Amino acid sequence: MAEDKVVLLVEDNADDEALTLRALRKNNIANQVVVARDGVEALEYLFGAGNYAGRDVGVQPQLILLDLKLPRLDGLEVLRRLREDRRTHRNPVVVLTSSDEEQDLVASYDLGANSYIRKPVDFSQFLEAVRQLGLYWLLLNLPPPPLGGR
Repeated sequence: MAEDKVVLLVEDNADDEALTLRALRKNNIANQVVVARDGVEALEYLFGAGNYAGRDVGVQPQLILLDLKLPRLDGLEVLRRLREDRRTHRNPVVVLTSSDEEQDLVASYDLGANSYIRKPVDFSQFLEAVRQLGLYWLLLNLPPPPLGGR
């Protein structure tokens, strides 16, 4: 699997992580999924720091699935830092959260989220949401070219 077809799943809840990975598999989405379990780990992956030091940061995930309620650094701050950095400001970010707070929805779009999806409680609804995410973001959407032409 090509490294540039990676999906970065930023999710601290083990049950939601397992549910998302299962939904991806059931929808035949074979992209490599890198899981970051908090906001700090997500930024380390994206910027090649910490445990990810030396990673080729010229190759960014094709899609970031970002939860908002995260330990150490919340999803809104992760999104803010992504959009402020030239290397990551174009990365497609889908906020995938159980939050039903309107201020989270507004703040996510204000910070440049590409989409905002509330996690359905029903697995069949979640399966369909993931199928549509995969169809659009991983098959139909054309990602921007890497910075500097690699």
